[in-house]
Amino acid sequence: MEDSVEVILQDSRSRFSDHSHDKPIFTAASGALLMSFYGLWSIFALPGFRKVPINLKYSIVDKACFAPALPSSPCFPYLMSLVINVICTVQVPYLPSSGMQTQNVMRLLQGRAGCLADLGSGDGRLVFAASSLGFQCTGFEINSILTGYARVKARWMGIPTTSARFVNEDFWKTNLAGYKNVTVFLAPGVMEVLGRKLEEELEDDARVIACRFPFSDWPAAASEGKGLDQAWAYDMADVRKSST
Repeated sequence: MEDSVEVILQDSRSRFSDHSHDKPIFTAASGALLMSFYGLWSIFALPGFRKVPINLKYSIVDKACFAPALPSSPCFPYLMSLVINVICTVQVPYLPSSGMQTQNVMRLLQGRAGCLADLGSGDGRLVFAASSLGFQCTGFEINSILTGYARVKARWMGIPTTSARFVNEDFWKTNLAGYKNVTVFLAPGVMEVLGRKLEEELEDDARVIACRFPFSDWPAAASEGKGLDQAWAYDMADVRKSST
């Protein structure tokens, strides 16, 4: 009986040893599959992904904390590169504004004029609505598919570029000092970082309107709507007074 048990254990160890030799190939194949799936998902499933530059919120030193955990397998650096990119990058999915939310933003823009920047303009619906009120609008959208769609729709609607302009640019890398009105519909995870950028660049007479997710540290001058359609207006002069 003991001999039979020993034979079974030896056979199990032999099978485990054989599988361990195949593990690097399996890991490499799994890594390639994971990277392919992530690439397709970010491009097609959620085409409006916008990335906050790492240097605005994280430092390169933060990445170094992952280095000691890297296994010796040659495929792991590629896997960790993917994981670090996901962890250290705040990603904002494209989510269009609802009709009620757009109306709330327009109410908060009443009595104002001048240039307007829509950060992450998506399909352009906020830009089109604001341009109808006389604003000179610029929609910043990093996704070329959405930018192209908005441009085609603007031409089809007969809206001149002086009223509604869509640029395929990263607003994080753009100085917004020339804008008197800024509309924002982004994820809550980036609002604090965005707030610092706007405080540094906007003039005191500028107004910022946030949809759904407010700036938690800023005093709101007004708000419209409730729940998911709520929007808040912030006057930069009041924001600076509260921070001093």
